[in-house]
Amino acid sequence: MSTAKESKKNSIIENSLKLFSKKGFYNTTIPDIAKAMKMSVGNMYNYFSSKEELAKYAIKYSTNVLAQELKSVNEMDISSKEKIYLFTRKYFENVSNSPEVVEYFLRVYLSNREVFNQGCEGFICVGDFVTEVMILLDEGAQNKEFREQDFFPAFAMIMGCLGGFAFLSGENVLEKDLLSYSDSIADNIYRALKYDE
Repeated sequence: MSTAKESKKNSIIENSLKLFSKKGFYNTTIPDIAKAMKMSVGNMYNYFSSKEELAKYAIKYSTNVLAQELKSVNEMDISSKEKIYLFTRKYFENVSNSPEVVEYFLRVYLSNREVFNQGCEGFICVGDFVTEVMILLDEGAQNKEFREQDFFPAFAMIMGCLGGFAFLSGENVLEKDLLSYSDSIADNIYRALKYDE
């Protein structure tokens, strides 16, 4: 695919993320997205064959942004504890800079699972991100910084903390700026994972 077409496709995805997260999946139409893009509806179908296809690309696109951030943290020569702190900060920076990404995940991807049944079963569409979390946890356990534990409870605990705070931020119920909570959230995550002698 040409760079120009890829760039246009990403722009459509970014606009659809904003609309889906604001209006919901079912209340957002292809004409709404076309209008936001100043494109014709017919031209939109040159990029995506359906709203469902666009929704699947949007979850892959948004979680790949997070996967790349975590991958860069995983590749650093620092302790697993420091990785947790840095990843938490980067996650919250993402939430602050692009709240529609997390809103989309919480309000569309998790709430409208029927849309993602075909082609996005299980972790298929968020696999790169899940893999990076797995690497973080495995390396921490190998270094004896984290205790050995089943992946799913550890993954759910990490994402529950991060996603929960992102949700609270989106609801405007936090007393302070989201980033000011980063270290204390990271500390809680680290305490739940750390290896006790």
